[in-house]
Amino acid sequence: FFHFYAGICSALKLTVPSHTIHGIEGQPLHLSVDYNFNATASEIQIIWLFEPSHSNPKYLLSSVNQGVVPDLEYQHKFTLIPPNASLRINPLHLSDEGNYIVKVNVRGNGTITASQKIQVAVDVPVTKPTVHAEPSSGVVEYIGNITLKCTVDRGTRVAYQWMKNGKRLHAGPNYTFS
Repeated sequence: FFHFYAGICSALKLTVPSHTIHGIEGQPLHLSVDYNFNATASEIQIIWLFEPSHSNPKYLLSSVNQGVVPDLEYQHKFTLIPPNASLRINPLHLSDEGNYIVKVNVRGNGTITASQKIQVAVDVPVTKPTVHAEPSSGVVEYIGNITLKCTVDRGTRVAYQWMKNGKRLHAGPNYTFS
């Protein structure tokens, strides 16, 4: 009876961010993970997997106590400093967007285990916009129309907003937006 009770109370708690983590393309990203348990541990194993959108999970690295075993393909990109379970990604690429799965196994008097998923979104900084005017002279007297076209070369989740004298323009009889 006592042994069964000890197994129940030696639960492993794994804490990860509860919302999507946004990183910037080309920059490092830190996935913060905390774990705690109230059992005696002879071995602590940490495993990280990456699950790209619509694809199978890939093994990134694992550690047992202080030793880290990386996947050789990714060894220069993903870092783990045990016993800390947090993962560092450097540099971040668009292809790194997806779910990261962390699993912790604690072996003592039996094995306790927990795993969690962290969703990562990669943001690409917006490049400087270019504006083209038609007619290109920009001179419109009294009755003519002018079309201003704004574009950016790169950037995720781009939102456009037109201003006149520091105030936001709204659609109306004088302005139409498309």
